[in-house]
Amino acid sequence: MTSQEDKKIILFDGVCNLCNSAIQFVIKRDKKNVYKFAALQNDVATLLLHERGIDSSQIDSIILIDPNIAYYTKSTAALEIGKSFGGAWRLLGIFQWIPKPIRDWIYDFVAKNRYSWFGKQNECMVPTPELKAKFLD
Repeated sequence: MTSQEDKKIILFDGVCNLCNSAIQFVIKRDKKNVYKFAALQNDVATLLLHERGIDSSQIDSIILIDPNIAYYTKSTAALEIGKSFGGAWRLLGIFQWIPKPIRDWIYDFVAKNRYSWFGKQNECMVPTPELKAKFLD
């Protein structure tokens, strides 16, 4: 169990259906309660991005913040999250051998098409009362 300030934070596009599904996927596998979440459209996310000098116009899909250590974006963020589930999920680390520009090109291609392929909501998802504690607001 990690303390509140040690939680890793996943910032995601709160109106993207693919992103919301990915967050639900992470929540189901976050057995050690490692993560907190915030939609990029949220004021907390804006503050976190500003503190780290991240330009949200350049990265609009996923950012993993590991407090006091680093932040990860795009394909690296997705791989770091996947590896954190442990077990066979750690094999995702193999993909980090692929040069980042190639990984991010694939990531950007999916991100660019995510609304047309998976749809978009008019507003950010509202977590259930059981999940509310996992979200920053």
